[in-house]
Amino acid sequence: MKKNKFKKAIGKLHLWLGLSTGLLVFIIAITGCLYVFQEEITNYLRKDVIFHKEQNIASKKILPLKVLEDKVNAFTKEKYPVHWANIPMDKSRSYIFYYYEHNTEAWNYFEEYAVYKSVYVNPFTGQILAVYDETADFFSIIKSLHYSFLLKGEWGAYVTGIPTLIFVFMLISGIILWWPKNKNARKQRFSFQWSKVKNWKRKNYDLHNILGFYASSLAFVIAFTGLFYSFFFIQAILYITFSGGSLAYPDFSHIKTKAPLEVRNDLILDKIGKKVEQLYPDAFGYSLDFGHPHIDDHEHPNYEVFVKQLSYSYHVNHSLIFDENSGELLHVHSHKDKNLGEKAVAANYDIHVGAIFGIPGKIIAFILSLICASLPVTGFLIWWGRKKKKKETNTVIE
Repeated sequence: MKKNKFKKAIGKLHLWLGLSTGLLVFIIAITGCLYVFQEEITNYLRKDVIFHKEQNIASKKILPLKVLEDKVNAFTKEKYPVHWANIPMDKSRSYIFYYYEHNTEAWNYFEEYAVYKSVYVNPFTGQILAVYDETADFFSIIKSLHYSFLLKGEWGAYVTGIPTLIFVFMLISGIILWWPKNKNARKQRFSFQWSKVKNWKRKNYDLHNILGFYASSLAFVIAFTGLFYSFFFIQAILYITFSGGSLAYPDFSHIKTKAPLEVRNDLILDKIGKKVEQLYPDAFGYSLDFGHPHIDDHEHPNYEVFVKQLSYSYHVNHSLIFDENSGELLHVHSHKDKNLGEKAVAANYDIHVGAIFGIPGKIIAFILSLICASLPVTGFLIWWGRKKKKKETNTVIE
């Protein structure tokens, strides 16, 4: 009796929470599904500029970053300064310079960025190969829809985070409701038995229950890793769990630039880049911040260089801290030196989009996102079918 009451209460919560957040969950899931292969599709569409096709590069010198920056500015005539550059280890690839200014007063995606452009450059000649307005890019808009419903990211993340939290409850409550009472019921819950079923309501019911059951565990992982970007407590749970209970995240803010500004010159960034390439020649690439002031007045505690080890994911990365005035290397924090909590945090994005397992992982993430998008639809149709049946029954009685 108590079990029946509990299941009834869970059923009502599952129904009304599902109806109230179903559309939001559908949007989050379907945009996640669309975004999974963003990198592969973007690389294909930009394949003609990702590689600059310069001949005999072994015998040629790369231009200083300051010279390249000046050429980029002269070409784009952008009023804002270059923010950073992505520099590949493979010198047959183009350098990518980014203009990125964040407007803190904005309330939606289309006003949040004063500028967000990428410029593909031949590092040997300074030739500008292409300029892309990333704010107008299809996948940037899809990402914002997925992350914040096109609202300002700072608080829009909570607007998507709350329905995702409810979706996690829906997964758990769905398993409770799905759980079969006996062996006969169990046989029907694990597979589709449609050979003699013609009723679309029954087929829809099976789609909701069976797909929901098989997808639930991995869907929970995708939802949890998505919640990481909305709630600090999720970040804390992830780190504490994998770090063995440690509450303190490694802090290197005390390692700062000490050399006077007077020693800085236009070749410091090249000196820093050369050191990074000496330490990690097998990495995919790294990012260098040009250190200009920005409209959001954000500050970095020190000059840190992010090194991406693999081409297809971010979970293996290294951090190097330099004196930005002298170019002296102050600290190295390699992937191998990180604790398991740090590695889990670094892997969160790649787990979320399936990139941690390469293309097979992304295919799984794509299918899972599609199933997650289908659950609010099939759930709604179950409710609608029952409501319609109840209405028809009441009409007959009258």
